[in-house]
Amino acid sequence: MATRTLIRTVALTALILGAGLAPTGAARAADSSRVPVIQVAASEATSRFIPLGIGKSVAIDLPADIKDVLVADPKIANAVVRSSRRVYMIGVAIGQTNIFFFDADGKQIAGFDIAVTRDLNGVRAALKQSFPDADIRIEGVNDGVMLSGSVSSPAEAQQAFDIASRLVGDIAKVVNGISVRGRDQVMLKVTVAEVQRDVIKQLGIDLNGSFNYGAAVVNFNTQNQFSANGGPLSTSSAIGTWKSITATLRAMDRAGVIRTLAEPNLTAISGETASFLAGGEFPYVKGTSGPPDFTPTVDFKKFGVSLTFTPVVLSEGRISLKVLTEMSELSSDGALSVPGGLSVPSLKTRRAETTVEIPSGGSLALAGMIQEQTKHAINGTPGLMQLPILGTLFKSRDYINHQTELVVMVTPYVVRAVAQKQLSRPDDGFADPNDPSAILLGRLNRIYGAAGQVKSEQPANYHGKYGFILD
Repeated sequence: MATRTLIRTVALTALILGAGLAPTGAARAADSSRVPVIQVAASEATSRFIPLGIGKSVAIDLPADIKDVLVADPKIANAVVRSSRRVYMIGVAIGQTNIFFFDADGKQIAGFDIAVTRDLNGVRAALKQSFPDADIRIEGVNDGVMLSGSVSSPAEAQQAFDIASRLVGDIAKVVNGISVRGRDQVMLKVTVAEVQRDVIKQLGIDLNGSFNYGAAVVNFNTQNQFSANGGPLSTSSAIGTWKSITATLRAMDRAGVIRTLAEPNLTAISGETASFLAGGEFPYVKGTSGPPDFTPTVDFKKFGVSLTFTPVVLSEGRISLKVLTEMSELSSDGALSVPGGLSVPSLKTRRAETTVEIPSGGSLALAGMIQEQTKHAINGTPGLMQLPILGTLFKSRDYINHQTELVVMVTPYVVRAVAQKQLSRPDDGFADPNDPSAILLGRLNRIYGAAGQVKSEQPANYHGKYGFILD
């Protein structure tokens, strides 16, 4: 009975204490309104960016006394407090970290975002000395280097990149962000001149007939093939008949000259490639389609005078030029015959390619491209053609001499844009003649001055016919 009474007393006491300690609903609401608000005492949003080199330092004066210092990564940068308001920040290793300073009340005095990069003062001085007139900036980004600014030519941008890469020691860590202020334009004037000289000489006698020697009959039927040229150049004529033998003389002497001239002009931006073709394209059979029709597939091959060049303006007035010029023409030599009656011609090509450095207005001559081909063939009847005098009747001589000389002259110019009024066309001022001039005088165009121009404005230094005149 005493034990039960004790348990009830303990339970009642616990119930009373629990009721006294448990807050009511209103008390709980009051307690929740007194929960403290979390505030950010220091962050990167209020930090100031400061770049530092390895082993370099910066001194900072703060507006209040320093009580506490927080360095996020002491391996990257360190802060040394020398007085209550002066601190020294020192770069230790490449990387990024931040440093915060607090006063006695725990409030942030200042925050700094530190970026420790390579020491680029030496590289910066070298670039300034090499390019005194250029605007080149160099900054470190983590372990890399960023070049920015502007220069006058792509060559200067490349040279600045090479200097920075060598001084940094790793080309992969240098980023070239230098822009070119104005890209120069280069006009290339090319003159392609070729002269071909051909000399062909043919001499031979054809014999046709027979004579009797006792009971034997000897027949003559010799015909000269002229193997060097592939055939005779002219028809033959009989020169005499002795008994039943007819002699026919074949003789030809030919000399020819072929002149080819092309003067293409092209303009391209520095560093870009321009091309030019004066000629055409001829078709050739590339293949055939499948059964059942086997239709031929036709492709086209270019020929003529072509020019491809890539200019790079190195400095004011100096140009690095890569030029490729080619002159090709159709030829029957080596032509290909395709079944079906088709014939594909061959191409005779002269090509020159070079890379030079030349001043603006200077000329480069690609000369000495001389080719000479000589063919000399004597055909005849074995044995009889070796006779001292009569052997001439039994042999033929075929002689060919082919000479080709090609000269290519290249002249680059650094050019600027011009106004349209400073340009002229081949048909400027051209006018058709009236009927009396065309019928009675045979003129193909009118002799004229500029339309609407008074007599005092006519050119005074030239007297005679001018304009688009055909001879």
